[in-house]
Amino acid sequence: MSGLEDEGVGRLTMRWCTGWEGGPASWQPQAGRPVTALGETWTAGWPESQVRTAGAGVVVLAAIGVCGASDRQLEEALPVVRAQRWRALTRWPGSYLVVARSGSTLAVIGDLSGQHPVYYRREAAGTWWATSATALAALDGAPADPVALAAHLAFGQPDVLASRSLFRTVNRVPTGHLLQITPEGARTDRYEPAEYEPVSLREAAPTVRAALAEAVAVRMDGRPVSADLAGLDSTTLACLAARHRPVTAVTFADERLRDDDLAYAQRTVAVVPQLRHHKVPGSQETVYYAGLNDASALPFTDTPNAFAVSAAVKRTVLDAVIIHQTAPGVHLTGVAGDGLLSASSSYLADLLRERQRPRAWQHAQGHARLRQTSVWSVLGRARPAARIGLADGWRQAAAELREAPRQWVPQSRRPIAWTPLLATAAWMSTDVRHQLADALTATADELTEPPARLATWTDSQDLARIGADTSGWRTLALDEHGIDIAAPYLDNEVRRACLAVPADQRGTPGRYKPLLAEAFAGTDVLPAFVLERATKGGFNALSYAGLVQHAPALRRLLGPSSRLGAMGLVTDGPVGAMLARAAAGQATAQGALHVAVVTEVWLRQLEHAGARWEVTGRVAAA
Repeated sequence: MSGLEDEGVGRLTMRWCTGWEGGPASWQPQAGRPVTALGETWTAGWPESQVRTAGAGVVVLAAIGVCGASDRQLEEALPVVRAQRWRALTRWPGSYLVVARSGSTLAVIGDLSGQHPVYYRREAAGTWWATSATALAALDGAPADPVALAAHLAFGQPDVLASRSLFRTVNRVPTGHLLQITPEGARTDRYEPAEYEPVSLREAAPTVRAALAEAVAVRMDGRPVSADLAGLDSTTLACLAARHRPVTAVTFADERLRDDDLAYAQRTVAVVPQLRHHKVPGSQETVYYAGLNDASALPFTDTPNAFAVSAAVKRTVLDAVIIHQTAPGVHLTGVAGDGLLSASSSYLADLLRERQRPRAWQHAQGHARLRQTSVWSVLGRARPAARIGLADGWRQAAAELREAPRQWVPQSRRPIAWTPLLATAAWMSTDVRHQLADALTATADELTEPPARLATWTDSQDLARIGADTSGWRTLALDEHGIDIAAPYLDNEVRRACLAVPADQRGTPGRYKPLLAEAFAGTDVLPAFVLERATKGGFNALSYAGLVQHAPALRRLLGPSSRLGAMGLVTDGPVGAMLARAAAGQATAQGALHVAVVTEVWLRQLEHAGARWEVTGRVAAA
């Protein structure tokens, strides 16, 4: 990024918002639209129907995005704004950003899953905020922060370095926090509890059902509706949408996947009349990592976008949607359903810490059967994390970073950890590893309000990462197809309803996604055979096929001329060895390669991201 005047060649199709507190602004976003009654606040790329305000003067409320509140409800919420009860403004269905003014205080409240992130930077005269970190960095050409990038690559947990963004001088508001700007300055405040009061599976079921139904209904805005029809999560959304209107349902059915998604989809459409089903076949080119040799072929996203790797698959699905619809519309995806409706075995560490030994033993037996291993092996992986908290988990990871890189073994064979190190951590230079260790230790020393349960922390971080990735996918879909991606499982109220159920109930090994079964059993929303399904498709075959097919291109991408290499974030030997394994069809650190590739692509795009700002009319006139 080379500053405000750089024209660049990047395709900037992102939707974002920004604002300035501190007197007249010198800059405004290109093609920005002022937000009514909020002074120096703008949106860029957002349709007018998704930018709504209420109030004027010292009490103002704006909801930007898909918000289920009616205009009357926004007006009725003004006393809530005046009283600064900020969390109440995040309880409507949908996915949206809130900007609220109460007297001299401005609150900027993103969502809980990172689809509407909030960043800020302090200046002598005031504070800039935005939902785009790259935009704030472009104000003065602030460079990427190598240590923050190292954390992004090594951990995959967005909140590990607290308020540190991927750019120097740009701060990030952590998950569950809001930005509050007053005449005294800017600070972040927690608005969401770190832990929820536990609710049983059965008690939560009606709330989950209602939250999902409202999340889908709020997207029924008159545009054509399409939906993935594959696993249990996406099928639920498609069936909910079909209660409102006809739905173009698509199933990606590549022969290499060898799953039963298509069979279940065909059974479902036979009994749900409003689903118009289309099979989407794959091809030799429909694999992961296709087309990444040309970074300009993808739209620029605000953070490294995991869906860049699977863009060929996503394009193929959306191409099919466009063919069968009269106009671009809303496409429902079940992304994040896995994280909400089930749970990884990491909750075993919580059961051991809380001395629930009989339950831990019972669940470990179930996980051992699924993995065809011993119960002692399962419990052995959980015990180390059961003995420490989050801060000590970070110190432990920092100690490992200061040692020589470990030999790679699959993550499933390593002990459960609060913040496990990905294989990418072993590819970094010694200096970068030590800098990252120092930053992690400092963050551990400053940690306040740590979550008590490992599963709570893991769930939160997984959803924040998925939310950021989904925002990138939305940018791709809007840029190339004009389609709006909707991910209802990431909505605040859906998330709250699901995560109130303890992980050991959502992830019990004896039942597949029992929370969804409880929520929709006995209703006419889903066919009974869908709720009884115990299988799940996956894209590993296409990932490995792409690694083999595009190994030479990936070798060039991550080779001596890579931007990651120039910063010491990858070194040639280890990453080359991993790519050689991939090319030979051997077991590979797929997740690590995935994140390294998309970060390299993003850094190359960043060099040509283009201008984001222009001088305001008042400054130009002066």
